[in-house]
Amino acid sequence: MAAIAQSLPLQSTEARNELQQPIDAQRASRIRAAYTTRFVAAQLQRNPQDFQIVRRANMVPSAGDVVIAKVTELGKHLRLQSPTSRRQLMFVGQEIMVAYGHRYAPDQFLAHVPNNLGPCQLVAGGGVASEVIEQHASIDKATALEPVGLLLRHGQVVNLRDFAPLDIHNESAQAAQVGAKRPPVIAVLGTSMNSGKSTTLGCLVNGLVDAGLNIAAGKATGTGAGNDPDLFTDAGAFSVCDFTDFGFPTTYKLDYETVRSLLVAMIREQSATGADAVIIEIADGLFQGETSRLLADPIFAEHIDRVVFSAQDALGAQAGERILLEVGLDVAAVSGVVTASPLAAQEAQNQLSTAVIGTYDLCQAEVATSLLPTR
Repeated sequence: MAAIAQSLPLQSTEARNELQQPIDAQRASRIRAAYTTRFVAAQLQRNPQDFQIVRRANMVPSAGDVVIAKVTELGKHLRLQSPTSRRQLMFVGQEIMVAYGHRYAPDQFLAHVPNNLGPCQLVAGGGVASEVIEQHASIDKATALEPVGLLLRHGQVVNLRDFAPLDIHNESAQAAQVGAKRPPVIAVLGTSMNSGKSTTLGCLVNGLVDAGLNIAAGKATGTGAGNDPDLFTDAGAFSVCDFTDFGFPTTYKLDYETVRSLLVAMIREQSATGADAVIIEIADGLFQGETSRLLADPIFAEHIDRVVFSAQDALGAQAGERILLEVGLDVAAVSGVVTASPLAAQEAQNQLSTAVIGTYDLCQAEVATSLLPTR
């Protein structure tokens, strides 16, 4: 017996502590996938036999890694956006498929990817798992998750970038054919979260489409969710993409070169669609880390022809205009939440050299086309 035991290969501590679970078709159909994981989910449904769930005591997840987790307690997010952006109710005990990611949201959570597979939280309804560091005083605590393990395929941990249709380092054949030529590009920025950026962009797209133009739209930074791409599509954009199409669940804490490359790649890909103009949203406010660095980078002005700025109030509008003009950007208009109040809009206009335009006035073809750059 001793001789037999000695002939068996010794397992490493890591191997003994590893748990791998196969995924059959039935389990795959029951796992609730999130918007951020939609491209992975499509492959999992087609070929569940190619995937396993792996868990080791020493595993450290990275942003974009796909995790299967159980819902242990409901909190801020009661619903998880499906791959088609349907808000599916979650139930305690359900398995969901989300991606690890950092989150920066002053109105909600500051959250970082944890350094282990211990309990964590759902910090965005689009499907982002993370560890909450701080949260806004007015919101409920985050929905609690218990990771079952990371998704594995062919022996490798699955990251969103593995299945993303677009790649910041390898442009599509369509974009490569276009070369340096591009249509006019307008960026929509704002003072902060909830300043009206996405609605402003949607209304601008709608006005340009009503003028007979083919418009492509994108969201270059932020937290993965289907709301804004759906809004852009509903407004009439014939081509829409966001950073999740490049395999990023969020852009917070990405190294700056990646953020920079993502913006350029998105503009190139959307320009290659044959659009008459491209409208791009930059998330959060001007003081947010990646936004601030982008504005100071000459490449931003090189690729962005004009800016529409969304503000919550007159003071924010004035400060935003000053910052944008100081870095040499062409500010076409100020819009957003401030224009919901005629008094606030007039206060802003009294302090600005830029025209203040009501958000929904941008739906008018003549107003929207007046903001296009002349070049």
